[in-house]
Amino acid sequence: MQSFAQGVGYLAAKQKLVAIKIDVSRDGAIIRDDRCCPLLPSSLLPSSLKPTLPLSLPPPPPPPIAHRCADDNEAAAPAMADALPPINLILLALLALLVYLRLKPTAPPTLPRAPPPTVFRTFTPPTLLPYNGRHGMPVYLAVRGRVFDVTAGRNFYGPGGPYANFAGRDASRGLACGSFDEDMLTADLDGPLDALADLDADQLDALRGWEERFDEKYLVVGKLVPVASPEAEEGT
Repeated sequence: MQSFAQGVGYLAAKQKLVAIKIDVSRDGAIIRDDRCCPLLPSSLLPSSLKPTLPLSLPPPPPPPIAHRCADDNEAAAPAMADALPPINLILLALLALLVYLRLKPTAPPTLPRAPPPTVFRTFTPPTLLPYNGRHGMPVYLAVRGRVFDVTAGRNFYGPGGPYANFAGRDASRGLACGSFDEDMLTADLDGPLDALADLDADQLDALRGWEERFDEKYLVVGKLVPVASPEAEEGT
């Protein structure tokens, strides 16, 4: 690409002042400019407008460092553009997974089954006997005429437990005496209930302690009456 030097001068010719425009090329030749008057030889030009040959132009300065960095960045941009799509796909997949986990329907919580309602009823020794924890039955026992549901303590009062002899029976005398033997139980289920008349003060205190413990931990589900009691007939 050629560089041009331009100059404007005034020349008096035939007593007329003529404005001329002179284009001087790199090698000193005068180039016609159609927008100006006809060109004159360089001998007629003022010395201030005569070109000095050869016309040397300084070399262009090196590009600034910032421009070189921009060029390097532009050169690296295609490589980064090639690397971005897989990353974008991974991020998009993660976003879709989070949205799915947030919006997917959840199963309604399963509430524990409520225990069957407890009905206070009247028991006799024969009707209390089946409530010994066998064959899926609950575990009941009687203490001084009150029947407790001790199913929650099946490991102690159910089959195989240390107090299994009291399940389905009147456990008053055994608890008072601190004995779990079968001879502490009333043998005749159809006879009268054990009146506990022969217990001393210490045994009665021990029995009250057991009764208070049962009151704190277990529900009273009924009362125990002898077979011959009128209440037994009403309960049936």
